[in-house]
Amino acid sequence: MTELELIRPDDWHVHLRDGELLKAVVDHTARQFARAIVMPNLKPPVTTVAAARAYRERILAAVDPALGFTPLMTAYLTDDSDADELERGFRDGVFTAAKLYPAHATTNSAAGVTDIRRLDRVLDRMQSLGMPLLVHGEVVDHSVDVFDREATFIDRVLAPTLERFPGLRVVFEHITTRQAVDFVTNARETVGATITPHHLEFNRNAMFEGGIRPHFYCLPVAKREVHRLALRKAATSGNPKFFLGTDSAPHRVVDKEAACGCAGIWNAPVALESYAKTFEEEGALDKLEAFASLHGPRFYRLPVNGTRVRLSRTSTHVPERYTLAPGDIVPFHAGKQLAWRYAGVVR
Repeated sequence: MTELELIRPDDWHVHLRDGELLKAVVDHTARQFARAIVMPNLKPPVTTVAAARAYRERILAAVDPALGFTPLMTAYLTDDSDADELERGFRDGVFTAAKLYPAHATTNSAAGVTDIRRLDRVLDRMQSLGMPLLVHGEVVDHSVDVFDREATFIDRVLAPTLERFPGLRVVFEHITTRQAVDFVTNARETVGATITPHHLEFNRNAMFEGGIRPHFYCLPVAKREVHRLALRKAATSGNPKFFLGTDSAPHRVVDKEAACGCAGIWNAPVALESYAKTFEEEGALDKLEAFASLHGPRFYRLPVNGTRVRLSRTSTHVPERYTLAPGDIVPFHAGKQLAWRYAGVVR
């Protein structure tokens, strides 16, 4: 196979940042994806309809209009989130979903939720609306090992919440464990999950090969090899509960290579190339279109995109870093050769 053609995909989990960094990175996502669920963890976070509208306008002002990109906005949930505000944003087409960050679980999550039971009124309203809840699935209990935080979240938070709200539509974001794969597989059809290209590519050893490797540090942190293999099996299975979400999260080199380095991997420049690598290695290129282009719209009850994109089997060298106005950023697969190259929209 020398070419691979797909219905144009969407990215169901991306961080586009704001200000000069937004302007520097947004086209890397927009050139490959028609739509993207944009994460709301800015400073201050996107908690209101007005803030979401304003952020959407900043994204549209920064992106190349010729790329035909549509940002889908999310509400950042806090202990004090207003169910009426969420409903207004959802009905007006401003909020596509709402995002649950446990307080202090990841970047810019200090304003997140301290106890999910404080959201019962909000979740009940979201359940009645069919509004998706997007979950960063980790506990922040310091007595729980960082590598066990996702599995513990399932038992302590997610499973009990779905018992209380059985009709709630939930996306378990950027899953990293076999336990998460099993939970989503066996859950109701209202539960789905996104899987990133980097969690398919490497396990936790990558962070420590020859020393500390900060550009492999992300949250949720990569886990053991048994979990990576479970993710690869799920992504390439054809199960419609699993779909593409890059969790692309750019940080400047100076912020990654620091005494307290930031979590996040910027995979947007080679997202589809990386997914194609995994699917080919698993003998499942015929399943890539469903994972990348069909399962997500189905879960979000949105139409499939009407255009197609092409990947060509052309060796692609990934730069060691991108020199951008806000500062250098190291991309995923930096310095490596990939077998596939994104060739653009074909029709």
